[in-house]
Amino acid sequence: MDAFNRGEDETGVQTKDIIAIDGGGTKTLLLRVASDGSVVTARRAGGSNPFDVPDWRKVIAGLMEGQQSQLAAAAFGMAGFGESERLNAELAAAYRQLCPVQHSLHNDADMACRGAFMNRAGVLLLSGTGSMAWGMAADGQTTRIGGWGSLFGDEGSGYWIGRLALSILSQMIDGRHERRDDFLIRFAAARRWPEDSTLWASSLYEWYASLTEQRPAVAALTAEISRFAEQGCETSRDILRHAAEALSRHVVAARHALGASDLPWSYGGGTLRSPILRENLSQLLGAPLVPRLPPIGGAVLVAAQLAGWHIDEGFVDTLSLALERQI
Repeated sequence: MDAFNRGEDETGVQTKDIIAIDGGGTKTLLLRVASDGSVVTARRAGGSNPFDVPDWRKVIAGLMEGQQSQLAAAAFGMAGFGESERLNAELAAAYRQLCPVQHSLHNDADMACRGAFMNRAGVLLLSGTGSMAWGMAADGQTTRIGGWGSLFGDEGSGYWIGRLALSILSQMIDGRHERRDDFLIRFAAARRWPEDSTLWASSLYEWYASLTEQRPAVAALTAEISRFAEQGCETSRDILRHAAEALSRHVVAARHALGASDLPWSYGGGTLRSPILRENLSQLLGAPLVPRLPPIGGAVLVAAQLAGWHIDEGFVDTLSLALERQI
């Protein structure tokens, strides 16, 4: 837990704070924010997507422990919310129990879009463990594209990229794909596999057998693929090009659904930290807008509005600077 200066009024009396949570497939972040936009507390935990993490309640409860006092409002952006009536009810019930003050529960993509565009029109492309786009038109109409999960889609996501990389790797090992040693050797070295390539098949099986949470572990391979690509690995560059093509279709479909082909786009999620992936997307979609706030920033804005706070550029600047140190 990281603590910062706590908000006080002009008399030095401690003021109430707000809480924001961004719950995704691989990580969950809680922020406690003071009325001037400074971050009082930041806590991190593993993923809390109810579709992937059976113990999602435990993750959220752990983050909320000891945070219920001196609260003005809270807002929660959760992966999976809005996709299942049963899970919607379970999430709402869990937060009612954990949060004693007024609060708002949204899909994490909705919150992320609010933060990126400061509630203005645009299409936010998200790629983390999963992938989707959330768009909002100037008249407030919204649309959601993708986000179907790994069984049906999540094209261009971290899991999709990791799985494609593993598929190519296995095909190279057994001869169904042209062998490219720059990819094979880099991957083996990252896993600390034996230098003897005849042992890589068994090493791959052993790595797979060791996974406790498959989707997050496979999605985490994206950071390595991006690093290999930056080092000149052509196979990795090919994988990221395919991912960019898949992701770009989310933005095109969102613009079409909202009847605005010129809507600006922005990005969020760990997968899109890859500069090569963003470069490929820019070639397909035009240059993106840099998100004004990261995904959890949207939840902070919603909570601040619930609390009746005045949100000005000073608040946003203070919050943005604090988040740069945290994320």
